[in-house]
Amino acid sequence: MTTRQIVINVPEKVLLAEKADEASFARELRLLAAIKLYELGRLSSGRAAELAGMARVEFLLTLGRYKVFPLAAELRDLENRRA
Repeated sequence: MTTRQIVINVPEKVLLAEKADEASFARELRLLAAIKLYELGRLSSGRAAELAGMARVEFLLTLGRYKVFPLAAELRDLENRRA
């Protein structure tokens, strides 16, 4: 898999407020971005899991911690087919 690096400047005060080191904060940002993009329907669960750096099943199980329904996209597809 080919990857690209994206650099985000984060104020040091944010890291201090989060009590996080750069690596753990970066992992969390990737996960949160993946969850939000999945929730908005912009990424499939598989692609979002790739962005988060985890297996698809693990990603789907993680969604519950963030109050995101794991099969929302699939339900939308079913509803659209009924209409």
